[in-house]
Amino acid sequence: MGGDRRPDRHPSFVHEPPTDPHLDADRRWMEEAIREAAAAGARGEVPIGAVVVLGDRLLARAGNASVAVHDPTAHAEVRALRAAAHAARNYRLLETTLYVTLEPCVMCMGAALHARVARLVYGCADPKGGAAGSLFDLASDQRLNHRIAVTAGVAEDGCRALLREFFRTRRVPST
Repeated sequence: MGGDRRPDRHPSFVHEPPTDPHLDADRRWMEEAIREAAAAGARGEVPIGAVVVLGDRLLARAGNASVAVHDPTAHAEVRALRAAAHAARNYRLLETTLYVTLEPCVMCMGAALHARVARLVYGCADPKGGAAGSLFDLASDQRLNHRIAVTAGVAEDGCRALLREFFRTRRVPST
């Protein structure tokens, strides 16, 4: 019979709506994540930054550090979640928001889900590895026991520009 009757695949996924009451705070905190990403890029790391916020209080901030510490799990999100858990003195980060410049991968989404992060706000999508709606949608997977509300596209152009510039400088043809 006519029409697609599937429920919305991304009920928790929002792409920066103009009426979002969180938008001003989201943009402000994303700027903090962008600063972390820029610092990571300056250190030779892929420029991704993350911050964890509880209400209007910054719990933690981090940039990628996989190269420097020889650790494949040293993504900005994991580092920020670890620091936030330490600051909160609790591995559960209930009612927190994770801001990250690039859509998190499966590992980072898994960490956010286990920490019980309430919201995820990211800058640009990662169609090749994103796990918050692009390639996978762990944030709203009904098979899991926790879901994360997602807002995408906050400061998207700035986040994307950092990544493009970083990789452009590494792909300069040799003469």
